[in-house]
Formats: sequence, structure tokens, C-alpha cells
Amino acid sequence: MKTTGNTILVTGGNSGIGRGLAEAFHRLGNKVIITGRRRETLEEGSAANPGIVGMALDMADAEGIRAFAERLVRDHPDLNAVIHSAGIMKHERLAEAPDYLATAEETIATNLLGPIRLTAALLPHLVRQKDAAVLTVSSGLAFVPLASTPTYSATKAAIHAYSMGIRHQLKDTSVQVIEIAPPYVRTSLMGDRQANDPNAMPLDEFIAEVMEILSSQPEAEQVIVERCKPLRYAAENGKVKEMFDMLASLNH
Repeated sequence: MKTTGNTILVTGGNSGIGRGLAEAFHRLGNKVIITGRRRETLEEGSAANPGIVGMALDMADAEGIRAFAERLVRDHPDLNAVIHSAGIMKHERLAEAPDYLATAEETIATNLLGPIRLTAALLPHLVRQKDAAVLTVSSGLAFVPLASTPTYSATKAAIHAYSMGIRHQLKDTSVQVIEIAPPYVRTSLMGDRQANDPNAMPLDEFIAEVMEILSSQPEAEQVIVERCKPLRYAAENGKVKEMFDMLASLNH
């Protein structure tokens, strides 16, 4: 992927990893559009980074995604890249069946169906661009799940598989498919505790390492920072059970 001269949509670009990536690409001179469900955080992100455009979008809203894609392409015909960073992560307690099911369905709609729907809506436009890219954000938990967030982990494993599949199908087009798999990063994804957890990778360090990989390896299919490698390669190293037990013992 080229790191300059793009018009990039970053879903979930109003906070966390999405905002970090949006700001990093913006600093390189790219035109950046960010989405989020809350207009106040979109406005905050745009105000802090003059030139970034904020557009409201609920990734769980199928009809809203279709309408959004039409407006996006109409208003930004030079769009050539999308980064699927929007997502939710919640602890699930299976013993509390009704609440658990609602959380699971919301997680699937946002984390999995959202990126699939938006990619489908934008793909006819992207394949007509000279240099296009779809960047998915999975997780180290795609490779070793966290017991307390089974549906989140499952959606990220599905995003990994989806990325592989569409990459193969789009190999003869101008669209590059890149999967970014974060480790445990210091964001507010699961609240203030994660945002202040010294055991989490600092967000700025994660973004810097991701951008370095994208810059130095423009043909990369996966972006795996050093902190994520124990999870990403657990199966190859015969350590899935060990890593799973270790994660399950942690009280994130």
C-alpha cells in the first residue's frame, strides 16, 4: 500500500486505534475521512486535526451503511482506501443468557457484518481506482481467543478468514487487502482500565510500528507488531493452549 496520495476512510476513526491511524495518515498528507456513531467525538477529532472530515455512521445499521457508501463516493470520488477499525468489545457472561445474547448479536453486527457490508458497498468503486486498499483490523485474539470475550474473539477470527478470502479473490484487481492484527493496546475499547493499563501497549507505539511496517513493506498482507507475534504464531509454535490459559487467567 502506498502511504501518501490517498483518500482514506477510517471507520471508528473518532477514537482509539482508528483515530491513531487516521491522524498518522493525515500527517503524511493523505485526505482522511473518519466515522463514528457519536457526532461530538467526530467533531472533536476533526477540530484537533484540521482537514480530517467526520461523517456519522453506525456500523450495525445495514441500511445506513448502504446510504453512507453512496454519499461517501459521491462526495469523495477519489476515495481509494478504507480502514475497517470500528468495533466493540464487551465481556460476556453466558450464565446471564438474555444479556449475553444481546451483547453477542451487537458484537457480530458491528465487528463482522459491518465491515463485510461496507466493503461490498464500496468495492465497485474501489476496483476502478488505480491504487486501492482495504485494510481490516482483526486482533491477536483472532488466533488465541480470550475466554471472557468469546464473540469478540470469534468476530476477529472471522475477519482474519474474510481478509484471506477477499485477498485471493481480488488478487487480479488494483485492490490490496491488508490485515492489521493489534495486541492488547492502551485504548478505551473496554473502558478506563484498559486506557490506563501499564500492561497494554501504548497506542502511539503501536501506531508508529504499524506505519513503519506499511511504509517499509508496501506489499505486506499482514501487519503484525512484535507484541502480537506470540499470539499470531501460537499455533505454529505449539503454544495455543498455553497462551489461551494465560489470557484466561488475566482479568482485563
